[in-house]
Amino acid sequence: MKCEANALLDERREQVHRTGQGPIDIACNRDSLAGAVSQRACVFCGSRVVLYPIADALHLVHGPVGCAVYTWDIRGALSSGPELHRLSFTTDLQETDVIFGGEKKLEAALDELIDRHGPQAAFVYSTCIVGLIGDDLEAVCRRMEEKKGIPVIPVQSEGFKGNKREGYNAACKAMFRLVGSGDTSNVSKVAVNILGDFNLAGEIWIIREYLERMGVEVVANITGDGRVEDIRRCHGAALNVVQCSGATLDLAKMMEEEYGIPYIRVSYLGIEDMADSLYAIADHFSEIDPDITRRTSELVKDELDVLLPGLKDFRKDLEGKKAAIYVGGAFKAFSLIKAFRHLGMQVVMVGSQTGTEEDYRELEAITDPGTIIVDDSNPLELSAFIKEKDVDVFVGGVKERPIAFKLGVGFCDHNHERKEALEGFVGMYNFAREIHASVMSPVWKYVPRREARNA
Repeated sequence: MKCEANALLDERREQVHRTGQGPIDIACNRDSLAGAVSQRACVFCGSRVVLYPIADALHLVHGPVGCAVYTWDIRGALSSGPELHRLSFTTDLQETDVIFGGEKKLEAALDELIDRHGPQAAFVYSTCIVGLIGDDLEAVCRRMEEKKGIPVIPVQSEGFKGNKREGYNAACKAMFRLVGSGDTSNVSKVAVNILGDFNLAGEIWIIREYLERMGVEVVANITGDGRVEDIRRCHGAALNVVQCSGATLDLAKMMEEEYGIPYIRVSYLGIEDMADSLYAIADHFSEIDPDITRRTSELVKDELDVLLPGLKDFRKDLEGKKAAIYVGGAFKAFSLIKAFRHLGMQVVMVGSQTGTEEDYRELEAITDPGTIIVDDSNPLELSAFIKEKDVDVFVGGVKERPIAFKLGVGFCDHNHERKEALEGFVGMYNFAREIHASVMSPVWKYVPRREARNA
């Protein structure tokens, strides 16, 4: 408890809870505390990470060059075709643009870039400075859409408007402008849209392959390996399958209200959640295709026959080790806790950047007594909790990696930048192998881990 007392600012105490120590009433979805150096990103970054993987669209950041640099190639989102999304464009607003306005500069940039690259659509991101000087993105985009004959969509993502979840909402509103404008005449009755997967390390291809084996058509990837035309016709699908707890849920709700398309929440991480997700999709279509449940059962059995023997070898070494988790979306945390239990490991700290009250109640229900649950944490808190719990491995993203290494703790990258597929049954094996390699690395023989953390 001494570490917590020293690390926590008074204003942050409502955003930290310990499982079993009274009813959970954790504050969340609030703006980050000024001066606390939160691990969370801004509204602009939230919108950018959602829309960025649409591979045949132009992505133009209207603002200073730093905003575009910060989010360039921010996800390891692979494409099976065009890679226009991997080019980072910006209007690079300067002092004179702040004084006289940047609309002419934006219009000139769109005019040149659309002619040069021939995108299927263009997304124009608003940044903090644009919100302050009052450039009319809507008007500029409307003029360029009429001139170029492609959708030119403003993304109202001024960074100061709120937190990262506000950016998710801005991205969903932008995408919804495309929905409903494409031809759905050749879409199967057994068809889904995959929402909230960003094809990190090619993961969406693993999920699509499972669905194909089940006999399910995928209309649109939203947004990993995404295409503008697929999003335009995605209203023809019979079901939206939503993974990330915040990124595209708003879009699924918009489509349900406008087109009557139901959605289900899923996770492709870990054994139980991957299998449950496939069975949930099969249940939805079982009346249309009575044989789909059998095909799904065979798929799951075949995959587990390969996976489970491999996990036993890793568990021998990992039994009793302790893990900490800090991720963007809370859905990852649910699946990771279950995955660690398959490896015989205990999760002693878990947190997220964008969790909701419902997410944190569920986390308390599945964690052991004394587990630290934290919302929108910062490096000082995370370091203190890792020391207090004597953690063996920390699962996080690029901003958490230095914390782990400075404390002599193994690290597993589970965020945007990873190059190893961690979804699906094969992803569970990859995850177990990476955790084993991190925890059991010979380097720990030469690093005074406990001594450094307890100093």
